[in-house]
Amino acid sequence: MNSLFCFGLGYTARALARSLQSKGWSVAGTSRAASGVAEFPTIPFDGQGRIAGDALGGVTHILVSVPPDGGGDPVLRCCSDEIIARAPQLAWVGYLSTTGVYGDHGGGWVDEDTARAPLSERAKARVAAEDAWLALCRDWAVPVHVFRLAGIYGPGRNQIEAVLNGTARRIIKPHQVFSRIHVEDIVGVLEASIARPDPGRIYNVADDAPAPPGDVVGFAAELVGRPPPPETAFETAQLSPMARSFYGESKRVSNRRIKQELGYKLRFPTYREGLKALRPT
Repeated sequence: MNSLFCFGLGYTARALARSLQSKGWSVAGTSRAASGVAEFPTIPFDGQGRIAGDALGGVTHILVSVPPDGGGDPVLRCCSDEIIARAPQLAWVGYLSTTGVYGDHGGGWVDEDTARAPLSERAKARVAAEDAWLALCRDWAVPVHVFRLAGIYGPGRNQIEAVLNGTARRIIKPHQVFSRIHVEDIVGVLEASIARPDPGRIYNVADDAPAPPGDVVGFAAELVGRPPPPETAFETAQLSPMARSFYGESKRVSNRRIKQELGYKLRFPTYREGLKALRPT
């Protein structure tokens, strides 16, 4: 039996776990919360010590969605020896990174061969984590694949909900564009990679339509028949430091590799299809 173990059962990992479980896979993972994740068997993991017991016994596939912290990658810090020891039984390891590693390109296109130029400390930590996981592949034959995810949206996390609950904002910064991706397409890409493993490979996971964030909010409002929130200039917007840092980067993320090498066809090629599918009935 194929067996998936998720380090971090967050939003995206749970979506993959549900999909694979429905196909007959065994699924388990870690959670920081003592109560775990009700849908799946969970083991406590806080990034400070080894996971309890023989958690990776019989595991064939690993997904890592735990972000780096001030001390580096928590999974490698605590579990690298065990993962290396299990390398012969592992068919696939996926590390979820971010397109933030590319930094700012003034709205220009980036692909997987573009030099990484992270701006924030958070993105710099991701670069270091990517390198550490790829070193595990190079030096210890752990079948690592890196997925650089664009802005994630999907059920329970989208601009329609923000419009309906009154939290949506249209922040306007000229020439600002972001790439984004529906969570179901992330799952589709991960499953395509699992079916066609290529250890050491890096994939951008983004849709076909990079767009200004204000356009997405406006379209979401139109779908539910609400007036769009007023435009707010970026210079005068009250934003958290993390939110402001996102607006410091503008780029268009190429998804050519997932199409050409994995043969993946996006279910939601733009935010328009994605948001239409999320519109309340």
